[in-house]
Amino acid sequence: MSISASDRPPRPPRSAPVAAALSFVWPGLGHWYAGRPRTAALYALPVAIITILLALRAVTGLQSFAVSLLDPSVALTLLVLVFVIGVWRLLAIVDASASVNRRTVFRGRPGQVLAILTALVIVSHGVAGYYAWSFYDAGSRIFVGGGPDTTPAPSSSVLPTDDFIATPFATPESEDDRVTILLTGIDKTAQRSHSLTDTMLVVSIDPRSGDVAMVSFPRDIAEFPLYGGGTFGGKINSLYSYARNHPDEFPDGPLPTLARELGFLLGIPIHYYAAVDIDGFTRMIDEVGGVTVTVERAIRDGRYDWLDGSDLGFFLSAGTHTLDGRTALAFVRSRQGAGDNDFTRAGRQQQLLLALRQKLTDAAMLPRLPAILDVAGDTIRTNFPPERVDEMFALAQAIDQASISQVVLRPPTYSVHPPTNTTNNTYILRLHLDAVRQLSVTLFGDDSEFWTGEFDPAGSPIPATPEP
Repeated sequence: MSISASDRPPRPPRSAPVAAALSFVWPGLGHWYAGRPRTAALYALPVAIITILLALRAVTGLQSFAVSLLDPSVALTLLVLVFVIGVWRLLAIVDASASVNRRTVFRGRPGQVLAILTALVIVSHGVAGYYAWSFYDAGSRIFVGGGPDTTPAPSSSVLPTDDFIATPFATPESEDDRVTILLTGIDKTAQRSHSLTDTMLVVSIDPRSGDVAMVSFPRDIAEFPLYGGGTFGGKINSLYSYARNHPDEFPDGPLPTLARELGFLLGIPIHYYAAVDIDGFTRMIDEVGGVTVTVERAIRDGRYDWLDGSDLGFFLSAGTHTLDGRTALAFVRSRQGAGDNDFTRAGRQQQLLLALRQKLTDAAMLPRLPAILDVAGDTIRTNFPPERVDEMFALAQAIDQASISQVVLRPPTYSVHPPTNTTNNTYILRLHLDAVRQLSVTLFGDDSEFWTGEFDPAGSPIPATPEP
């Protein structure tokens, strides 16, 4: 027995506000509710595809996904998607409401619900767009590239972006190859007419073993051989400024020259370099809420100059401390306390860098990301490829503290302080090149330029003999 259409029970009346609310939850649900399955699929499918793609990208974790957004191309893509999906949701909400009753879409209760849902979409996508733009803006300023055709991004930083532009370095051939980076702090104050690189830290990571080597070059190293031939008579912390002022002698450019030179001395190719504006460093520490360090021996530097009119002196007791930006800067700059010098300071710089790494990999930092990124965009410049940032972040998270070797090229092992009456009353250090070569093969194995494959009777590798 067949049932005619007139004998069927009437379909319950549909509510325009309900249809709009369902399409707010997911585009197309309101149309399905209104009895328009084909239109529902049309609205739902594109959003479903984009959501699946984003979910697959974020499967490695929210932090890793956030770090990948430092690649400007990835952040810009997300920014466009946030805008497009927002517009798509608004269209779906309005059309779902109109599918029930086109005449009351913008009137009465349906109109009020539509206004509330529209505001929620605009606000939520505005917040998401703000985060995406923060990543895009910071990444565009931080990653300056390494080729001569790179267009520098405008910035308020004291770091001249042009200083990074030079012939690109050789890069690792695969993701399993060692990656070596020069981290340096550019210290330029109102009292100086030139920039000094008092912090020069080479960080080398072996992805295969997870081993990390951190080697600090003291700023007073002088009279060292140059990779292009000859000898540099000044101190190594002035090479950056000298190269900038003498491009005829150092055509590679200021920062590439410094990176090539340190790699030459250490016997390991430096693939990338990053510079930090020391003035912006304090802001970075403050934005992450401070960093926690353990001070093994009290710091009593009565001569430390805060450079802000404060009384002289920096004092920090032994124990665990959480340092704000101002105190963290003193922690890595102080060197004249009892038992302190440039070498203990270099060790504290490495310690603070590891503490900052710990803080930045904390999920609690996610709500602070826009402010942190803004400071980073003013403070950091690097030629590191942005597409590898998430890979390096994952590697940094997996690194065991015990696998990190920390070395300062200090006397008497790696350098010597000659009497000042033989150096025009100037304090300098001369490298023990043979000891540095031995260190190179110990830390980097066959990746070292000094690796010979030969071993002494004790089993220690024998480095290449220094050239006369």
